[in-house]
Amino acid sequence: MKVRTGCLSLAGMLVLCGLLLCPSLSSGQEDERIEPGHSIGKVSTQGDLIVMELDDGALGKANLFDLVGHTLRFVPDGSRYRVETGALQWDSDFGPELTGAEVTLHQFAFPFSGQQWTSFHVGTTGSIRFGTPEKDSNPFPRGSSDGGVSIGRFDPLAEAASTLIDSAPAMCVFFKPRMSGPHYVKELPDRVVITWDVTEPFGNIQDFTWFKTTNRFQAVLDRDGSIEMSYKELAAKDAIVGIYPVPAGAEKPLATLSAEPHPAVAAHLDVRNLKLAVVDSVLLKVTFETRGPVLAEGDPAVDGITYRVLFDAHEPLPSSADAARPTLAWTVRGIAWRGRPSRYIAFGPGVSRRVKAAGNTITLQGVLPTALRGVEQVAVYAEISAPGTPAPVERLSPHPVRLAGIRNPEAHLSSLTRKDGPFAVVYESFHYLSLPRPQDLSCTVIKALGDKFDFLAYYSDFRIDNQEAGTPSDGPKGGNVMGTGEGQHDLEGYCTQGRFQWGFVQPVYVGSSQMQERPPEGAPVGSDRDITFYSHQLAESSPDGKMLPYNYAMSQIGHEMGHRWSAFVSAKVNGETVSLGPVHWARGLQAPVAFPYQRPTEASAMGGGVWQDNFDGTYTQLDDDYYVPATGYSYLDLYLMGLISAAEVPDFFLLRNLVPAGKDANGHPIFKADRTKVTIQDVIAAEGPRLPDVDHSQRKFNTGIVVMVEHGQSPSPELVERANAIRERWMDYWRTTTGRRALMTTNPR
Repeated sequence: MKVRTGCLSLAGMLVLCGLLLCPSLSSGQEDERIEPGHSIGKVSTQGDLIVMELDDGALGKANLFDLVGHTLRFVPDGSRYRVETGALQWDSDFGPELTGAEVTLHQFAFPFSGQQWTSFHVGTTGSIRFGTPEKDSNPFPRGSSDGGVSIGRFDPLAEAASTLIDSAPAMCVFFKPRMSGPHYVKELPDRVVITWDVTEPFGNIQDFTWFKTTNRFQAVLDRDGSIEMSYKELAAKDAIVGIYPVPAGAEKPLATLSAEPHPAVAAHLDVRNLKLAVVDSVLLKVTFETRGPVLAEGDPAVDGITYRVLFDAHEPLPSSADAARPTLAWTVRGIAWRGRPSRYIAFGPGVSRRVKAAGNTITLQGVLPTALRGVEQVAVYAEISAPGTPAPVERLSPHPVRLAGIRNPEAHLSSLTRKDGPFAVVYESFHYLSLPRPQDLSCTVIKALGDKFDFLAYYSDFRIDNQEAGTPSDGPKGGNVMGTGEGQHDLEGYCTQGRFQWGFVQPVYVGSSQMQERPPEGAPVGSDRDITFYSHQLAESSPDGKMLPYNYAMSQIGHEMGHRWSAFVSAKVNGETVSLGPVHWARGLQAPVAFPYQRPTEASAMGGGVWQDNFDGTYTQLDDDYYVPATGYSYLDLYLMGLISAAEVPDFFLLRNLVPAGKDANGHPIFKADRTKVTIQDVIAAEGPRLPDVDHSQRKFNTGIVVMVEHGQSPSPELVERANAIRERWMDYWRTTTGRRALMTTNPR
């Protein structure tokens, strides 16, 4: 799935794939414009593969779970806690399975975060939440909450752990998104025992395993306020663990940066003071004070406004913004997305997403980011930008600030004893290697081998800090194509002169399901979004009685590289501009594939569906908008790719206001809907013609297939074998799904 940062008025773009939802953006992705792309490794070739050996520490270090067979104990010390680790304490009598999320205590009240609680919510994914989260604490959740805490779909655990602090009192026993399975609750006179017996997700294109995994852990809440977290058996190695009482709010000023008024700048953008404070020794609070009232959320003019505070920890500290080399930034962005009311969102390492806008102030807060831990003094400055003007309309010069009285709440839990602390909040994020920046990946390859790649796809022997095995996609859209709803941008940031167009954002792990040739023997049959559901159908249609190999891999690369052109266009129908996406083709768009990859009836890899008009106001969905099994491209896709002319695109339609109306005899869903006819001329009326046109468009493309390894390592035989197989399938997929109207090579030289 693709979400470009343009929909958030950011400089660059980012595509997030897998579900048809707009998820959150990680902090590093939002502020990647702070630093241009640079090389992060050594590049060589091995046959037709590109080998990238990362520089030492290029993606940080993994911190994998180390508490199996142990019990963590949090002991109250006033309003704070001391922590110790001991031998496993385990209650084998789980009690009844919990249906739903809410637990009501009948024999005692549990003291936590300054209150006595007789009820709380237990999340399937390993957390406990007390009370109601503050509104919009997570503006882009992964989906509906399971009752516990939630983070954005693509939030790295290393970053997300800090954003849970100020939304609601909570505990992360072993919080790992996407887990499922039963959990149990047993209340006794002096304690309540909560036990999880859950599995990581399995069998889907976004998963790391074909089979269920075992993860058994337990929390005991004692009536005296002490907390035990016990870990009996865990296949998973990454999660967030800790306790999150909401900080009480005691505030200590750190510094105030002042600026002269700028009458030429709008009053809500003219920052007079930038105030920094420490809250409860845990949170760094930043307040922008403006000359006039800030725009209220809901005002359309909020979209695109940017307030940014930057921190430079380099010595010597800079005296001007031009001389600064920001270590990191916290950004407040005004956003209006998909017709929703505008609002402010914060981005940056350690910062909470929630922003408070009131009167003449914009306020954000978060924990001290990793890059500033141990730093005694930092230069702080600010930039403010208006919508549509990337250059700041105002800057506050750097000011030295001493970071006194603030303590990052993250700790190595297994090493703590009762002598440590006490802690107001304490947690640890267990995670794999950090996510790379897409600009760094492309620059590493292009600087070493030259600007000769249209696309880049990455595969690795290591995992990164992402809960999904798939990858977003991103790129500068080189080639200067017009009429597709978007144009090229930021070529320099990706180290291209105009050739490189699109690529994976991060590497796909060799052990993930999508890097397997086919499902293994005995893999359970999943839902209609899992390739196992189609095993029999795909095998029957294949000459050798087997489904085509690397189906998941083709779903991923075909979909992601298709985002270079799709799906951003609108159509002008009877004077109304109608979005056909955005990002992916709308579910109700009639988008049959022109040159099917493996089934007679396929919907576009970019979304939409194949709809049968029943001529009674209902429509049967013959193929849906999910990209499993791998499918080809629609006529509209191929037009936007420059491979067919406008005259070759048949009229299509868009179904709106879909209402389920049962299923047909073959199990296909039926919907009532309102039908809008759309023609390619309607698209051209909204976007202009596709240029270069079909007679002058690019027909030869080259993809760099990159295998990535950690510093000092060589690619494993499995990685080389599977990457080569994917490389060969990709060329065949492209040849088939473009009707042989374009050629794909994978030449690294």
